[in-house]
Amino acid sequence: MTVTAIDSQRNILVVDDESQITRVLRTVLSGQGYKVRTACDGEEALQVMQQWTPDLIITDLSMPNMDGLELCRRVRSKSSVPIIVLSVRTGEEPKVEALDSGADDYVTKPFNMKELMARVRAGLRRTTGHTWEEEKRASSIEAGDFSINLQTRRVTVRGQVVRLTPKEFDLLCYLAKNKGRIIPRGTILATIWGEAGNEQPEYLHVLINHLRKKTEPEDGSVSYIVTEKWIGYRFEPSASRTQQ
Repeated sequence: MTVTAIDSQRNILVVDDESQITRVLRTVLSGQGYKVRTACDGEEALQVMQQWTPDLIITDLSMPNMDGLELCRRVRSKSSVPIIVLSVRTGEEPKVEALDSGADDYVTKPFNMKELMARVRAGLRRTTGHTWEEEKRASSIEAGDFSINLQTRRVTVRGQVVRLTPKEFDLLCYLAKNKGRIIPRGTILATIWGEAGNEQPEYLHVLINHLRKKTEPEDGSVSYIVTEKWIGYRFEPSASRTQQ
C-alpha cells in the first residue's frame, strides 16, 4: 500500500543505535514517500528535532547516552507527536513502562515490515483527525465538562486546556461518543488499536490512568471514567461523584 500525496509530505524520525535497522527503515519509509531522518540515540534525536520537526518518531529503547524511555519523556514534555517504540524486550512490564513514558505504540523486534508500516499510517492518521468516519462528519464534541475539537485536536476540561497524546485523544473521543454506555475492554482495544489490541490489554489500563490524571481533579472529587468491574468502562462527562 502506497501513501497518499499528503502523507508523502510527512516527516519521520528513526532513532536506533543499530545502523542496519536505521538503514532498512530509511529505505522502506523513503520508498513509501516519507521524508526520513535518523539518529543513533536520544541525544542526537533531540538535536535533529531542534532544526527539523517530525510528524512521527520510531525509536528503539536500549541506546547509549540517552535511551528510548528518556527520549519519550523529553519529547512528550513539549510535543504530542506520535511515538512508536521498537524493542527486543517482550512481556507486559517494558510495554507499560514505554507507554507510561509517553509512547503511543510498541512493536517487538524482529518485526513484520507490513505491520510496522500499517502502524505508521495509523499513527499519522491520528494527527490529522481522520481516525473514524464520525470525525469526518463533525468538527467538535461537547459533552458535560469536556469540549473536544476534532480538527485541531484541542481538548478543554472545565475550561482548562488539557494536552493529550494522539492515543489518549483517540481514546477520549471514543469514550465521549459513547458517553453513559458501558463499553467492554475488548471493544475499546479493537477500536483504538485494531485487531492486535486484544493481545495487549495493558495499553488500555495505562491510557485510562493517564486520562484520569490529566482530566480529573487531584482531590478525587470528580470521576469521569468509571470502571465497570469485569466488563470495561463508562464515561460520565458531567460526573460529580468519586469513583468507587
